[in-house]
Amino acid sequence: MGRITEDLVRRNAEHNGCVIFSLEELSLHQQEIERLEHIDKWCRDLKILYLQNNLIGKIENVSKLKKLEYLNLALNNIEKIENLEGCEGLTKLDLTVNFIGELSSVKTLQGNIHLKELFLMGNPCADFDGYRQFVVATLQQLKWLDGKEIERSERIQALQNFPLVEQQIREQETAYCLKRAKDKEEAQRKLKEEEDKGKMQRSHTGSAGHWHMDISATLPSSEESKDYIQAPEVQEGHCKEKESDDREGDLEFWNKPSLYTPESRLETLRHMEKQRRDQERLSEKKKKVKPPRMLVTEDGRALNVNEPKLDFTLKDDEKRNRIVLDLAVYRYLDTSLIDVDVQPTYVRVMVKGKPFQLVLPAEVKPDSSSAKRSQTTGHLVVCMPKVYPFKKRGPSVSPSTRNSLFFFGEESLILFSTQQPNDHFTVGEVIIGCQRTSKPVKSTPDSSREQTSKRSQQMERLEVDPSKRSFPDVANIVQEKKHMTRRIRTEPKIMPSEEDLDFEDNPEVPPLI
Repeated sequence: MGRITEDLVRRNAEHNGCVIFSLEELSLHQQEIERLEHIDKWCRDLKILYLQNNLIGKIENVSKLKKLEYLNLALNNIEKIENLEGCEGLTKLDLTVNFIGELSSVKTLQGNIHLKELFLMGNPCADFDGYRQFVVATLQQLKWLDGKEIERSERIQALQNFPLVEQQIREQETAYCLKRAKDKEEAQRKLKEEEDKGKMQRSHTGSAGHWHMDISATLPSSEESKDYIQAPEVQEGHCKEKESDDREGDLEFWNKPSLYTPESRLETLRHMEKQRRDQERLSEKKKKVKPPRMLVTEDGRALNVNEPKLDFTLKDDEKRNRIVLDLAVYRYLDTSLIDVDVQPTYVRVMVKGKPFQLVLPAEVKPDSSSAKRSQTTGHLVVCMPKVYPFKKRGPSVSPSTRNSLFFFGEESLILFSTQQPNDHFTVGEVIIGCQRTSKPVKSTPDSSREQTSKRSQQMERLEVDPSKRSFPDVANIVQEKKHMTRRIRTEPKIMPSEEDLDFEDNPEVPPLI
């Protein structure tokens, strides 16, 4: 059952910044509240108070609310109008569908001179003969009763017939009070019977359990093992029997005729609360613990996992020789709830305990990696430098190879030498004029000239990072090779043969063309 607590009042005062001392409007409807308390101490400035659809049985602890203008207590268990004299500013009172049988208790509202509207429909007193005339004559400050305006002629007639109507109302009240007393005794008797029945069931269950334990203790070891094997089946049968009994008891409760009284409302609420507790208990038993998600297989292979379901982008930055992961982490998530783990072949990010794991396309350096968080979008950016500074093309070569050849074009061949143990390659030499062919090719002087001219026109140049000072200037190397090819094409000097003995080389004589 619910009670009025400070936390409940603050949660329902969000429109006032959870400040309750200056609160002017408060809504506590459908909270299963049984007692009206603490409000007159915490919220002195209240003007509107909603308490409909609860289990309040008495009007109390509201007399200090001097500024209260509207009080809604519809659909409760109130049987008498009382303790509202201190609400000097009260203009509207709603007591629809309660259990008010003492109609004469409306006289306590005569001191509320500002009261203009009153609702009493749905109460037992509303069925009394002369009900409206009695209320109109008793509360002369009223303008509306049960949503119907009170005319001047109606009030004059009610005042004229008031002595007779008052006597009728008192007789009906007496009869109702006697009937109500009998209903209370009957309700208390039923409640006591149910409590005794529950105690007997609990004691019977406990004795049966002890008897079963004593019998099992006297059995031989082989029979004990058989009983142990059959125990789950027996428990399952007991559970099914219990569920069927609960279902039958529930149907019996709802099909049983009952009177509309405060006790019946409380009994119905307790039955529903018991059902809810039983359902929660069953759901907890049936709830299965999820197995931990597999991130790495038994053979050591990492898997791609995105349990937090976050958007991401993976970029291969070849210019800076790194891999960049952009993970769209929640913008207002605290950074302390994020854990980043970079491995040579994969990266793992734990977001509020949920793993995000991604296999990388190339091997990276975990020690040189960095993770940053954007202050505007909240994204997490992880930069992971690659182990190899150049992208390999062609067949893979082991690091132990002294000299490795990597093709960048159809006719140009670049020679690299692996002089460092961690596969950092340095440029060694550029060779022009080699082809990626396994068969020997016959060449003529004319064809060789055409090929060299085509090569010079379709020359591919190698881009070298200027920050690496150890690299030589590739342009100069290519130019030197060009000069070498020109020297190769020059015609050889004509040397004199041994047969021409009388030949003299005169430098002043021009050469023959």
